[in-house]
Amino acid sequence: MPYSTYVAEGPRVGLRPFRPADGPEFTARVRESRALHRPWLFPPDTLEEYAPYAAALAEGERRAGFLVCERDGGAAAGFINVNNIVRGAFRCGALGYGAFAHAAGRGLLGEGLDLLLAHALGPGLGLHRLEANVQPGNTASIALVRGRGFRLEGLSPDFLHVAGAWRDHERWAITAPAG
Repeated sequence: MPYSTYVAEGPRVGLRPFRPADGPEFTARVRESRALHRPWLFPPDTLEEYAPYAAALAEGERRAGFLVCERDGGAAAGFINVNNIVRGAFRCGALGYGAFAHAAGRGLLGEGLDLLLAHALGPGLGLHRLEANVQPGNTASIALVRGRGFRLEGLSPDFLHVAGAWRDHERWAITAPAG
């Protein structure tokens, strides 16, 4: 059933906050998408893991999580999270995102990211800067952020602990338009 309260809507997708009731669909989509996500991404694939994940995204000022939903039918096509939000003079957040396998290659996550950028760098979250830290071999993710105007700022060696090891990440960033 479509969710009518999107924080932003595009032609094909809407962006909305996670809900506790999304657990069964989210975790099923994650399990269907393992081949797409690995070795880059490990979102929760059980209801027991989903509950604290979704709750953390809904609490406080340091995180914001959104499902990218197809407007035709409301199915979750992917997710985008803004983590480690810092206010004050920095006004920055770090992105985490993933498409679900059934939606991959259709441009839905890209449309969702466009909506998120307008929301996060505009009055919605009021941030000035967003960062996406991407493992160098993740060419699809690099193409996604590059295509939205993110700039490569450098390489961070041993940046994040992923799949049992410290992994290098390229640091991509975008800032709000001057104004």
